[in-house]
Amino acid sequence: MGLIAREIEGRGIPTLSMTSALSITKSANPPRAAYLDFPLGHTAGKPHQRKLNRDIVRDALSAFETLTKPGEVSMLPYEWASDDAWKDSVMRPRSPGAKHDDSRVEREASPQYQTADDRALAEAELARGGCAACVWLE
Repeated sequence: MGLIAREIEGRGIPTLSMTSALSITKSANPPRAAYLDFPLGHTAGKPHQRKLNRDIVRDALSAFETLTKPGEVSMLPYEWASDDAWKDSVMRPRSPGAKHDDSRVEREASPQYQTADDRALAEAELARGGCAACVWLE
């Protein structure tokens, strides 16, 4: 998203990336970002906690006023839990004797589609010269 944000900024539209993956965000170097040390997929806070969600988004948007140098990251002060124990069960691969496992789907070397129609549409677009989302297909 950092690459997209830089392109949009280059066209005069300010952007803000919200992230829970600090190292990835820093390597992508978006124009400005707000980091929240929450599990991936929860960059606006915990589900069904409207006040927390509003506070996080409000504080993230304040980065437009406080971040002055490209690539700066605002570190939001919110905590998922009172300690970091939750990190032990998130995104950890299972190894012999491990208590937790990685519930992500194994990555595939070839494109995966939800339906046969999705595959047909992508292949037809590629045959017409490709698309921005299909450039990696052969």
